[in-house]
Amino acid sequence: MQNVFQSPSRVVVLSGGMGGAKFLQGLKHLLPDAHITVVANTCDDMWVHGLRVCPDLDTVMYTLGDGIDRDRGWGRTDETWSTKEDLAAYGAGLEWFGLGDRDIATHLLRTTLLRGGATLTEVTARLCERWRPGVELLPMTDDEVETHVVIEDAEGPRTIHFQEYWVRLRAEVPARELIFQGLAQSAPTSAVLTAIADADLVILPPSNPVVSVGTILGVPGLSDAIRSTSAPVVGLSPIVGGAHVRGMAEQMLASIGVGVSAEAVGLHYGARSTGGVLDGWLVDTVDASAVPALQAAAIRAVAVPLMMTDVDATAAMARSAIELVR
Repeated sequence: MQNVFQSPSRVVVLSGGMGGAKFLQGLKHLLPDAHITVVANTCDDMWVHGLRVCPDLDTVMYTLGDGIDRDRGWGRTDETWSTKEDLAAYGAGLEWFGLGDRDIATHLLRTTLLRGGATLTEVTARLCERWRPGVELLPMTDDEVETHVVIEDAEGPRTIHFQEYWVRLRAEVPARELIFQGLAQSAPTSAVLTAIADADLVILPPSNPVVSVGTILGVPGLSDAIRSTSAPVVGLSPIVGGAHVRGMAEQMLASIGVGVSAEAVGLHYGARSTGGVLDGWLVDTVDASAVPALQAAAIRAVAVPLMMTDVDATAAMARSAIELVR
């Protein structure tokens, strides 16, 4: 009998920025008729010149709405930088973090609406009216949360925002500690909890397991919602051959004492049957030797190609994830 692909109709994806957005392009290609809800990390958020900037929400929105600068992987296409240049002329600019003129419009509207009493969920829905990303895009919480990093370099020990660690320092300085400001006091929104409860499938894409997916799961009550949903939960390893594909997963994993391997990250998330969040875990073919240990830990696992080289390859990854736990 022919193996017929069974397509879920309601999918929830816990997403970071660039990696998550790229995975979502492949998932949408595979499941054009599915209702996809994206629960996005907001611990990367920060205040810049009085504006609330939400990098991961915007990267997903711009990417799926065809407004992303594809060469950089972030920010708006056809961007200009006059405001950044004028701020620098005043001696008031951040050399390492600039907001493009087009991008500023998004942050201006977001900040205006937030100060007018709207929630971040309501503001994100308003912004998506323009971009029409083809998914329901939700912040993981409406509460203000931020990731800070404790480092020690030539300037001595200090705490900086995650964006400065990543953009200015390029994660080249060891992270001594991560501080998730406000996270322990935050709460998932009713929209997030409803989406998880009603899902046919929950996916942890190959986003950073510490400062993207990890912070989403760190919202009090959200991991419990994942564990209690009737939907299967499957993840895809961001580590291939003992190294991250993109980003700074290696540095972040080291900061919390987790090994830099597909096996270690899968075990870090843990099996849902033993108090973790996973039913299934995909590793790359080069990490096939990790499969037995994962299965011994009650995590269904398989090795498949996990490089998102194009939309078809990414769609094939998503299909393998679905087939693993269907």
